[in-house]
Amino acid sequence: MKKIKLTLIVAMLAVITVASAQVRLGVKGGINISNFYGSELNDNNMKIGFNAGVSADVDFAPNLAIQSGLFATTKGFKYKQSSLEFSDNLVYLQLPVHLAYKVDVTPGTKVFLHGGPYAAYGIAGKRSFSVGSLETSSDKVFGDGVGQYKAFDAGLGIGAGVELGQLVFDLGWDMGLVNISQASGGSIKNQSAYLSVGFKF
Repeated sequence: MKKIKLTLIVAMLAVITVASAQVRLGVKGGINISNFYGSELNDNNMKIGFNAGVSADVDFAPNLAIQSGLFATTKGFKYKQSSLEFSDNLVYLQLPVHLAYKVDVTPGTKVFLHGGPYAAYGIAGKRSFSVGSLETSSDKVFGDGVGQYKAFDAGLGIGAGVELGQLVFDLGWDMGLVNISQASGGSIKNQSAYLSVGFKF
């Protein structure tokens, strides 16, 4: 009986929290600087890409919010030495779930810190290779084959930003925790920094 009462109380509190939460939807996009890290890599360069999608802020308590959304984001790496150039451009659909702490600075202006997990799934990509005048490319970057990558990725992200009325500026970093390499004994993980601008409706 006590367990049933406790469950009912927790459920009621959850309903009250959801009912009192303020949800704000928006759009958000910007640039990524990505790279791989792991045992299979030694010397590579950052790759510039993009992120774009819809955002959702759920303000559920004073100064606290859940920041989420669904974003198309690029990851990968680029290697260049002399006339040799090789790059992998991976496109993911990414779902972050971050806890944000917001502080009012002036009326209509807030600064915030956020962090939490993300899950992502590879939906497209391109591999390009060139040596001198010889160039080749392939869009089969995800799969079970040698040199391909696992589609699922997940990790942790942190960031900081500012809200200026309906405008949002966000700077953050994502660190992949899932080995996306298909090679036996190999290890490749994603990492990327991003700068994005958003608009809340």
